[in-house]
Amino acid sequence: MTTSRIPLWLKIAFTAFMAVMVPVYWYHYGPTNFLYFCDVALFLTLAGIWMESALLISMCCVGILLPQALWCVDYVVVLSGGTLTKMTNYMVADSPLFLRGLSLFHGWLPFLLVYLVWRTGYDRRAFLQWSALAWVLCLIAYFFLPDLTEPHPGDLTPKNVNFVFGMDDKVPQSLMSPPLYLVCWMLALAVVVYLPTHWLLRRFAPPANSPSTEH
Repeated sequence: MTTSRIPLWLKIAFTAFMAVMVPVYWYHYGPTNFLYFCDVALFLTLAGIWMESALLISMCCVGILLPQALWCVDYVVVLSGGTLTKMTNYMVADSPLFLRGLSLFHGWLPFLLVYLVWRTGYDRRAFLQWSALAWVLCLIAYFFLPDLTEPHPGDLTPKNVNFVFGMDDKVPQSLMSPPLYLVCWMLALAVVVYLPTHWLLRRFAPPANSPSTEH
């Protein structure tokens, strides 16, 4: 009989975090916040750990391992008083402490995913499936969610979800036309972010269903 590859306490702890995070984020940010790559990865990870699905966990690892590693580096720089990408400046801004505490998941999630991939194995289908999902999320954000020119005074509704209008959350990019930027951004995600992560995981992580991942 094959025993569980992921400890029960970890499944329960992650589920408890999600049970707190989801209603709090929904209340403060609204449902569109859950279309960010990192938030989608949280839901896939939740399903992945209970199903012990190598594919779901591998998809999350391909999608957010490098961006969240950058988040960790940026946060250390910000805490040291410096500036790198500005992506974690909100963590030291005048916003509710509890919200910032929940946002620390950006720091521990990549390490958790690496552990989970080593437990379940890396599924090589993850690159194509996450890339397709990410492109769909980008298109939804571009065509249906608020851009940076729409005024939303006094609320925390996410704008520029998944950076489909530029890397600055206050000013849209002006280097090229918005549709061309979107296409370039989607291609860059697949080629510059997801593909190198896929290569690394394929090279160093045990493959799914290998003897080292079956206990």
